[in-house]
Amino acid sequence: MERVLGIGGYFMRADDPVSLGAWYRDCLGLDADEHGLWPQGVGPTVFATFAAETDYFGSRTQQTMLNFRVRDLDAMLAQLRTKGADVAEETQDMEGVGRFGWVTDPEGNRVELWQPA
Repeated sequence: MERVLGIGGYFMRADDPVSLGAWYRDCLGLDADEHGLWPQGVGPTVFATFAAETDYFGSRTQQTMLNFRVRDLDAMLAQLRTKGADVAEETQDMEGVGRFGWVTDPEGNRVELWQPA
């Protein structure tokens, strides 16, 4: 059975993404690079702020989106589909970063799944 491996990222809307990112860096010591990559423990986690008007999370009412790292994105998406989950048809490949897919939970929250490169 496929399982999530950990948190792959946590994304949030912000009126001023640059200032909010700076606050986390300066106040909490979150040492993220310009893409939000923050190496930690067993695997990387991405910390990124998005513009308030982003559509990336799906619904405009969703303020944050969980991102889980997975070992095999295709197997995870197939498993979710067999369980009747609302899985987005599209996936996204980002060279050097990995592959992404999305599922919407029963409460309507879009969740991102990430198979790192």
